[in-house]
Amino acid sequence: MQTEQSILLVDWNADRLHQLNFLLNFLGETVESVEMGDLPKRLSDAERYRSVIFGHNSDRDRETAIQALRDFPHQPFLSLDARPQELANLVGEIALPFSYAQLTEMLHYCQVYNRTRHEVAPTSPNQTKLFRSLVGRSEAIAEVRHLMAQVAETEATVLVTGQSGTGKEVVARNVHYLSKRRNGPFIPVNCGAIPAELLESELFGHEKGAFTGAIGTRKGRFEMAEGGTLFLDEIGDMPAHMQVKLLRVLQEKTFERVGGTKPLQADVRIVAATHQNLEQMIDKGRFREDLFYRLNVFPIEMPSLSERKEDIPLLLQELVSRLEGEGKGAVRFTMRAVESLTAHPWSGNVRELSNLVERMVILYPNGLVDVNDLPMKYRHVDVPQFSPEYPEELQERDALAALFSGEEPVELPEQRFSSELPEDGVNLKDMLAELEVEMIRQALEQQNNVVAKAAEMLGMRRTTLVEKMRKYGLGKS
Repeated sequence: MQTEQSILLVDWNADRLHQLNFLLNFLGETVESVEMGDLPKRLSDAERYRSVIFGHNSDRDRETAIQALRDFPHQPFLSLDARPQELANLVGEIALPFSYAQLTEMLHYCQVYNRTRHEVAPTSPNQTKLFRSLVGRSEAIAEVRHLMAQVAETEATVLVTGQSGTGKEVVARNVHYLSKRRNGPFIPVNCGAIPAELLESELFGHEKGAFTGAIGTRKGRFEMAEGGTLFLDEIGDMPAHMQVKLLRVLQEKTFERVGGTKPLQADVRIVAATHQNLEQMIDKGRFREDLFYRLNVFPIEMPSLSERKEDIPLLLQELVSRLEGEGKGAVRFTMRAVESLTAHPWSGNVRELSNLVERMVILYPNGLVDVNDLPMKYRHVDVPQFSPEYPEELQERDALAALFSGEEPVELPEQRFSSELPEDGVNLKDMLAELEVEMIRQALEQQNNVVAKAAEMLGMRRTTLVEKMRKYGLGKS
């Protein structure tokens, strides 16, 4: 039976710790407190805690906690002081004074953090890269994983199709890493980026003196990929004369270098990719039908990001994690920001999302990105700056807590106002405040200081009355 996870509090300030403990208990959370020296021992059983809230009073305390928390990077972490940029699992900062709204929001972020990190784990070590690179729980991406797992152990030629930016090379790499050729090289070639007159030499190599400038023998990509996988990206851009030569290699498993006559064996697996519709190109005479069938032995179609929008939250977390791993920093997104990004059409697919995340890391290092922080084109949720709503009962408890927080009440004159307007005038604001105080006092006296009944008598909400009591210091008598 799984034990209920609790929240671990680490703070040197006893008063602050007591307040936070009280508020979290009111929210129904199980809370444990620990002294700084015992923090590493507690975190040895880190799975007991679904989040850690930490405050410090010295650089030494701070370094001790950061070192302990760094050893357990999977628990979401909330800071009571300045944000320690060294921690990748930082979810947010709890500002003072405490409020139920803020705590509720921060705990929600911790819940989301825990939920997304518990994504289904790979079933074998060889699938680590597969599941990490192709993040998502959508049916579309699950089908891609399934197809890759089926074809990886075979020698079949694979054709990956899909829009630009969907991750076709990611699929090709994972087919390679999951195959028996995983210890061999993975050699990518962009057929559209190499001039037509140089593509043959690039693929097959050349002998010395084969053409002007060929001052030595050079291996081509087929030889470089020996025993591994050759990835032919944008195969639809391959010139017609090269399509014939590629078809021969696929059929006979041999080739010659440019300017050479010696047949060379091609122990290479081919994975090709294109964003174009090759069947339409065949109809227009721009792509060879026989080559298409040689390449299209096992087709895999990559879905566009607009077809798998439910994967965007996980993709955001994965992209941020990669940037953290590269030492470029981190950033977190609010639920409203994620909702707005989910509504975006994403014509650039995952590549566009990746570029946006990197931009946000640069603009808001270790920050929390809300809708209003996103570039205008990504703002699809029309909301003001974040102002959380929370239940009336919590508002009342917040106000009551502030009532006894030591804040100075508004100073009011003792004398009652006259029914006639003095010649030198009056301060209407102060006079109305006096009247309001008097009415509140009378209502409280008549209702034996029961706030709810007094509020009903005055025709206002309980929370409104409590706020006014705090403002005028009536609760301190």
